[in-house]
Amino acid sequence: MPNHDIVIHTDGACKGNPGRGGWGAVIQHNGTQKIISGGEPQTTNNRMEMTAVIKGLEAVDPLANVLVSSDSTYVINTMTKGWKRKANHDLWEQLDRLARDRNISWRWVRGHSGDSGNELADAAATKEAGTAK
Repeated sequence: MPNHDIVIHTDGACKGNPGRGGWGAVIQHNGTQKIISGGEPQTTNNRMEMTAVIKGLEAVDPLANVLVSSDSTYVINTMTKGWKRKANHDLWEQLDRLARDRNISWRWVRGHSGDSGNELADAAATKEAGTAK
């Protein structure tokens, strides 16, 4: 984890879109790993992707250098490339508030490509959404 105190791997899932959703975040810090997850009965995949990042950031020290790793181009490109925010304004406000004044790097990873942190976050999210295989 060069230059990062904490790595947060995130993923969201939805059974139907909209439908029952789940989110998962894998927090890696000092050789330890913690998995947090949750869900909502009626939501969208994008909202779950965003919620995973929000919950992950809420769970770590705001002074830490953090790498957020996600397979969501929606989240990563909106935060790094200024993609237009057409929906989910409530969650974007929360995410902006959490990201403000923090040292956060953003990394997109291809989903289901063997990235162990992403696979664990996906497993937690799909379990919460009821879509686990």
